Order: sequence, then structure tokens, then C-alpha cells
Amino acid sequence: MRINKFLAEQGVASRRVSDELIEQGRVTLNGRTARHGEEVEADDVVELDGKILSHKTKFEYYLLNKPKGYVCTVKDDKGRKTVLDLLPEGAGRVFPVGRLDYDTEGLLILTNDGDLSYRLTAPQNEIPKTYLVRVDGAVTPVQLNRLRAGVEIEKGVVTKKCKVTVAETDKKYTKLHVVLTEGKNKEIRKMFETVGKPVAFLKRIKVGELTLSGLDRGAVRKLTEAEVYYLKNL
Repeated sequence: MRINKFLAEQGVASRRVSDELIEQGRVTLNGRTARHGEEVEADDVVELDGKILSHKTKFEYYLLNKPKGYVCTVKDDKGRKTVLDLLPEGAGRVFPVGRLDYDTEGLLILTNDGDLSYRLTAPQNEIPKTYLVRVDGAVTPVQLNRLRAGVEIEKGVVTKKCKVTVAETDKKYTKLHVVLTEGKNKEIRKMFETVGKPVAFLKRIKVGELTLSGLDRGAVRKLTEAEVYYLKNL
């Protein structure tokens, strides 16, 4: 298998981050610096930062209801708490699938299964992810239609068409459900800023049809076999 996939299956990181590790020269294959796209065979020796990686991996899958105040990385150079701090003692070496920013709450999957991570985050797979958004005041039909049609969030960067529905509204605030099939950095926050409605609260509540039902803020549990099967077949 390709070396970035091998690293992902060992729970080192996602394929994208594994490519970065290779680029940085931190990965060796049979004693020499590894190159992008190389194949790893069963008797090859792969090392990361001088540590030999096993060819056998037991996959683990967790569902976390991420609270605010945690970053979705394995380490943080600013010393902030990471989502790995919320895992139970004895949990294996896993990594977050995709990211929720520091001030965003909600559904986060953590695993060492690189193939599943790739399946859920690859843009071409268009896996639907549903978010609960709260903004101050009312949202006009014109603003809703702009969000649904796609807006330019940066120069030359336009969001895809998406589903936006009003879940609850009064004079003080509006709650909306937004379903995205892509994952640009801080996409929802930038979308709503573009139409003049800064986000006051943001929470991911679904990936496909997987929800946070029964999971308190900050709590984590293992995914069931049925849930893993569902995600692998989205």
C-alpha cells in the first residue's frame, strides 16, 4: 500500500497530515528518507522520528461531543487543550476526522482508521454534515437564498450550494440547520459573515444520519459495529 495510507492505518495521522510528515523528512523506509507515493510491503521497516511502526493495527472508533475550548489536533504548539484530552484512559492512538474550530461544539469522530477518515473527509465523496447555527435577530429570505446558492467567502472561493432551513426564530435570534457536503476552513462562520449575520453559536449535530443522541457535552463513547459499518458505506 502507499506509504501515506500505511501511516494513516497505523494511527499516526490522516493521509493529508501523513503526506506532510513525509515532506518534512520525518519518515524513513528501510533506513532511508521516504518519498511520496512509495509502496510499503509486509517486510518493509517504516520509522517515524526514529520509532519503528508496526504492520498490525487494531482499529478504534470514538464519538465525541466536543465542547468549546478544545482544538482538533493531536498536539497544540500554543499549549491549548486538545480533543485527545477528553478520551478515556487506555484509548489507543487515534486522531480526529476533520476539524471543528476552537469555539465550535458538536459531533467529532476519532479513529486510527485512515481509510474511514479519508472516506468521510474527501471532498468528492460529499458526505453531508449538519450544523446548528444561531445568529442574532432575523434572517431575511434574501440572506437565506444567498447562503443556499453559495457565497464568495474569500477572493475566488465560492461555497457549494447547500441546504439551509430555519429551525426556530423570534425577535432576538434565529436558529438554523445547515447541511454542507464540503469542509472549507471556518466555512459556516465565513458564509454567515458574508451575508451580514455573524455566528453566535455553532454546533455540528450530524454526520450523515449519525447523531449525538444521549451524549452529553464533553462526553465520549465508542462507536458500535453498526455505526462503523454505516459510516464505511456512506
